[in-house]
Amino acid sequence: MGDKVRVGLVYGGRSGEHEVSLQTAFSVLQAFDYDKYEIQPFYITKQGIWHAGPALSAPPEHIGLIRYDEADGSASEQLLLPVFERMAAPPKAPAAAAKAVQKAAPSASSGGSGGKRLDVVFPLLHGTYGEDGTIQGLLEMAGIPYVGAGVLASAVGMDKVMMKRVFAHEGLPQCVFRHFTRAQWDKDAHYFIMEIEVSLGYPCFVKPANLGSSVGISKAYNREQLIQAVEYAFRYDRKVLVEEFVNARELEVSVLGNDEPRASVVGEIVSSNDFYDYNAKYIDGKSVMKIPADIPEETAEQIREMALRAYQAIDGSGLARVDFFLRKEDGRIFLNEVNTMPGFTPFSMYPLLWKESGLPYRELLDKLIALAFERHEAKQKLVYGE
Repeated sequence: MGDKVRVGLVYGGRSGEHEVSLQTAFSVLQAFDYDKYEIQPFYITKQGIWHAGPALSAPPEHIGLIRYDEADGSASEQLLLPVFERMAAPPKAPAAAAKAVQKAAPSASSGGSGGKRLDVVFPLLHGTYGEDGTIQGLLEMAGIPYVGAGVLASAVGMDKVMMKRVFAHEGLPQCVFRHFTRAQWDKDAHYFIMEIEVSLGYPCFVKPANLGSSVGISKAYNREQLIQAVEYAFRYDRKVLVEEFVNARELEVSVLGNDEPRASVVGEIVSSNDFYDYNAKYIDGKSVMKIPADIPEETAEQIREMALRAYQAIDGSGLARVDFFLRKEDGRIFLNEVNTMPGFTPFSMYPLLWKESGLPYRELLDKLIALAFERHEAKQKLVYGE
């Protein structure tokens, strides 16, 4: 297996989206081309403990085989050495490894540790401690290529308040929103309640600022429900976002690329619930995806163009899914959010949109790894001091 690109697959994590991450990792492991890649799995428990599984040269038979624990003897203070080894000896030929991905030829060998050093890391962590720039910063310090958004884009994409501020600066249309911290709410909840009732009205949506997969989100129809929803959201984050309700269709676009990204066809989510919450996304299986969305081509083109603007506004790289509202009464488009590590099962919107756009799941994985090498190579050319 020494001539294959060695991919560190990181999943699980200290997040409300732990189980979603496991589903994503299992799906990706089924799709990898094992003639090109050797996969080194790293499972992070809900308590934040890292476990390294055995190197994989074939897909696991069921999801239970990628959930490691202390009984496996896989937890070790040394298991991250394949990552941090690069801090002492950065790779000299990332371009050769990227070419190997595309041509299925032998990659540039990292050497130095019996062929066990990682060539690239694929973080499949959703939510906190994974999609928020934390693991990206770790990998930047280690000097190793990794798939997906960098530190800044990940952090901004995770914090909905900061993301909306960036979009506002870019002039992208959004729903009316308000935000506050736990301390601000405790100090003057009455002020924020009045501000929400005057500026947004009911119903409105209440969300933790830093979480995904619709965890912690509520729809409030009156003051009592608003207060309950805010307290519920504060269980997951110290900062809360409140948005106006828009009677709209929910549309999504997949974006792929680094400095010259491209956008997929537009898809539509028809939720089985009052809104597209965690249950509708992952449990009841009744929500419907329409790909491509039944909208005028002119509208689709506007949405794709706005998706690229949003992606570049946060300095996106690798991949993202960009979500929109299309208001039913007048057809006006509102940007909702950018998700820098979207769900990645074969039934998730992100890969399905690319499949409809002519890029199958396995080839999409190849492209993402090639983009990781491309970005890493560009960064190695920078000068960080005279």
